[in-house]
Amino acid sequence: MTAIDLSTSTSTHEVLNQPPALADYNLYTTDSVLGELVAREGAAWAADELRLFGQHLGRADVLALGELANRFVPELRTHDRFGHRIDEVEFHPAWHELMRLGVEAEVHALPWNRRRPGAHVARAVKHYLLTQVEAGVLCPLTMTFAAVPALGAEPAVAGEWVPRVTSARYDPRLRPASEKVGCLVGMAMTEKQGGSDVRANTTRARPAGGGVYLLTGHKWFCSAPTCDAFLTLAQTERGLTCFLVPRWTDDGERNRIRIQRLKNKLGNRSNASGEVEYLDTWARRVGEEGRGVPTIIEMVNHTRLDCTIGSAALMRQALTQALHHASHRRAFSRLLVDQPLMKNVLADLALESEAAATLVGRVARAYDGAGDDQARRLRRILTAIGKYWVCKRGPAMVGEALECLGGNGYVEESILPRIYREIPLSSIWEGSGNVICLDVLRALAREGETLPALRQELARSRGADPRYDAWLEEIEKELADEMTLEARARRVVERLALALQASLLLEHAPPFVAEAFLAARLAGAGGHEYGTLPPEVDVDAIVERAMPANSTTT
Repeated sequence: MTAIDLSTSTSTHEVLNQPPALADYNLYTTDSVLGELVAREGAAWAADELRLFGQHLGRADVLALGELANRFVPELRTHDRFGHRIDEVEFHPAWHELMRLGVEAEVHALPWNRRRPGAHVARAVKHYLLTQVEAGVLCPLTMTFAAVPALGAEPAVAGEWVPRVTSARYDPRLRPASEKVGCLVGMAMTEKQGGSDVRANTTRARPAGGGVYLLTGHKWFCSAPTCDAFLTLAQTERGLTCFLVPRWTDDGERNRIRIQRLKNKLGNRSNASGEVEYLDTWARRVGEEGRGVPTIIEMVNHTRLDCTIGSAALMRQALTQALHHASHRRAFSRLLVDQPLMKNVLADLALESEAAATLVGRVARAYDGAGDDQARRLRRILTAIGKYWVCKRGPAMVGEALECLGGNGYVEESILPRIYREIPLSSIWEGSGNVICLDVLRALAREGETLPALRQELARSRGADPRYDAWLEEIEKELADEMTLEARARRVVERLALALQASLLLEHAPPFVAEAFLAARLAGAGGHEYGTLPPEVDVDAIVERAMPANSTTT
């Protein structure tokens, strides 16, 4: 047998023209928009804390946790080896490490633990940063965060549970809440016959004495069924009522919460979502009987805020991946980032990302104005507008960012397929597009000073640019035609969202960013797809502003 002379053989495995891995960079300090937002919206006191969090999350080993948590998805164990019903879900250690990072950073509780101006903004930025590593863990963290205002409707329950759910210690053990150092709260609202129409729920609750109720029914979606307790809705003789359903009863017995199956979802795969059944399940009332929707609405508003934050964060991570790839990949003898058409695409994506993050910062600041009537009114309307628009823009933007990487973006080794599967969730969770748009109309029509508060907010930039002023005039015409308003709800909310983003960019962003946004989004000089910015836009400045660090910047 003739030996092969390896010294003269041609290698086909030399890796050429591939970008280095994007790792060991600071997710916070390499995002100039985020740093400006923190300073502007009242959270400058948290800048050092955010810098350290961003540095830790950008480490290669931490970024790898998201991939592991999605590769090894949660598994349901309904029974133990002896046949006892246990209803437990097993997670990969990567999931628990990400949860620990989130809890210790108080992503679930920062404003409740540190009641100071800017706390909601600081917490929103932490949410934004952690989402870029793995969005699945934000589901239980968000619901725990959002449960606190709802629990306040029942002081006795709040006094017992709020200290548990605001603890900055992660405790994944399945134990009675009284034996744990920290607890999490989930949500079980949706039923298969009702969907968003929770008033059609059929789960029943009957009093059992001593403030305890027994619930019987089936919940089509239970978000994070491994939590220590769940806020849920059930019918009493006086109507739909809110309840807290713990995993264990006060007697130390496992509560009768049967996890029937885990949902096989498009994305959000690291997180467990399931169907659960209540069979005379032990529960405590939260709020008055028959007042379930008003009781739960503050939880809903806070979760909608987080849907907006999460979408903006995934948009930023997709943009970061596209910019990094284009800065290293060559085609036709030039770097992609130096090619005019690609630069137009990247600048358009950067514009979308900055507008989304800027709106998120403004909405979060409205939550910091706890006792301010203007902030309360703005909080009500801005949350819904932001939730609709940012979440709607996300999927198309991520798809375009994925295309910037070509086939490299389509393979599972890239983070982009995971983001692409994840990002539609925020449009669906806590009210899909139509539900949110109708909620905006309801807020504008029925809630007194909401529309004047919105007009006042938009008036801040009146006179700064004639294109913006013309846009506001068109909005007033849209609102004046009440006969067909419901059918035009999406158009109206879209125009309101663009007005809010334009106003904020005119006030706070560099002129080249505001000019590009007004030209492309308000004046109609851009096209329907990304990468159609008009020639007068300074795409070089926009791309440079958005560019992340490529290696070890801390």
